[in-house]
Amino acid sequence: MATTAAAVEVPPAPETIVWLETPEALNQWLDRVSGLPLVLDTEFERVNTFHPIPGLVQLGAGSEFFLVDPGIAEQSDRFRSVLGDPGVIKLLYAMSEDLELFRHWLDLEPRGVIDLQIGAALAGAGFSVGYARLVEELFGETLDKTATRSDWLKRPLSEAQQRYAVEDIRFLEPLYRWVIPRLRERGLEQAMIEESARFAQEQSGQENPEQHYLKLRAGWTLKPTQQLALRELVLWREQQCRKLDRPRNRVLADPILIAIAERMPDTARALSGIDGLPPVVVRKYGELLVSLVNQARESGDASTLKRIAPPLTRDEQGVLKEIKKRFRKSAEVSGVPIELLAPRKRLEKVIQDRSVRDQAFFQGWRSKVLEPVRTEIEELLRS
Repeated sequence: MATTAAAVEVPPAPETIVWLETPEALNQWLDRVSGLPLVLDTEFERVNTFHPIPGLVQLGAGSEFFLVDPGIAEQSDRFRSVLGDPGVIKLLYAMSEDLELFRHWLDLEPRGVIDLQIGAALAGAGFSVGYARLVEELFGETLDKTATRSDWLKRPLSEAQQRYAVEDIRFLEPLYRWVIPRLRERGLEQAMIEESARFAQEQSGQENPEQHYLKLRAGWTLKPTQQLALRELVLWREQQCRKLDRPRNRVLADPILIAIAERMPDTARALSGIDGLPPVVVRKYGELLVSLVNQARESGDASTLKRIAPPLTRDEQGVLKEIKKRFRKSAEVSGVPIELLAPRKRLEKVIQDRSVRDQAFFQGWRSKVLEPVRTEIEELLRS
């Protein structure tokens, strides 16, 4: 449970909302605050599109807060360089969607990012606590969230939208100043930096179109050749989603892709007999989908294919249960939430690999936290 941050000063809400209205103004401000941590957030729309559409960028340093139109931000080379500079601290909260936006919008991977949701969890505020709730608990201020789902692409933005946007960054640096001393007391300051960087890198890697089929966990029962077909079908869908800028389910849903791979239809007529497959898809893409299936069938070589991970066996579930007891013990001693110390999917991979050696999961800050129980974990994995 978080404790009130009475000793941390919060900048007052600005009387007037200020916009940086030219790339030159943005460049000059970024030069002026060089060396200071930047607070950063974005607003975007993503209802009927595959990629998020940028609507607004919020930037701040110290007691200054600014709004920036995406068209201005993308013209600023300085903005791009700052985002990619690992030496410039960027403070965000629950940053996954912001990072995805920057990847697709500006074609860059932000570096030097700190996710204060991770930092707050390590500092004892609880796992995956919402920004508004934490602000209220720490600083006693209630955020107006009515503008959350408003239209961020329209112009001009309403006064309520602009106020909301500034409030989303006004508490980030005070939160950072609340988090840091608590992490230092626990020896976890580096953990926040490492985990934020790891999270950003992992999020980026998950977007590889050629590996997306591995996320269709229900396809684990498919035979190797069928999984080979599924990989090609999913890759085609990923390419179509990007080309058409439409959500995945609006092109073809996961269960239908799995059904096609399972049936391995060799004609458009056989394809049309698959339940749930829209006739318009058969008419428009039928021959192409069949050709992808046939290529997988004719290739027949799935020896190098990475298989979709199956669910844990009963024995593996037993090992997982015992290992989690060790993780829970370490979590209690270190004060790190078990959900952050041992994410289930990553822990399941360790169980299936049956090895601690060379596992990135056990390196960095986790290595120190888990050192007292490492031997026990290794013995369980060998059992």
